[in-house]
Amino acid sequence: MITVREKVRFVETDMMGVVHHSNYFRWFEMARVEYLRQVGVLLTDMMADDIVFPITDVDCKYRASARFDDYILIEAVLAEASKVKLVFTYRVLKEADGTLLATGSTQNVFTNNQGKIIRLPDKYFNKLHKLS
Repeated sequence: MITVREKVRFVETDMMGVVHHSNYFRWFEMARVEYLRQVGVLLTDMMADDIVFPITDVDCKYRASARFDDYILIEAVLAEASKVKLVFTYRVLKEADGTLLATGSTQNVFTNNQGKIIRLPDKYFNKLHKLS
């Protein structure tokens, strides 16, 4: 698991003063990219090798509201890994009191730039379990 710490920005809130639901998907992405970075898999390297990483499934369950200036913790866990897909799970917590704000998951598949599903080369796949 990795944890990313963020501060809620004013632009991320809606007219009710709470974080707009769409931001949770962006936060999931930030944590997923950081997870990959920490195990030594850089998306820029994969793209240079004609490998992209589109999402094929995403889920988010909202539990409580985050507000402007709250510090949040975004936790990402690699729940499933194969050479054709990765599944991550997430928890978003309010840092001040540990309130669970949201849980979610994403599934990504590996494709080439033409959208054809491919198998992830060993030079990337072998790094994926470093944090497990």
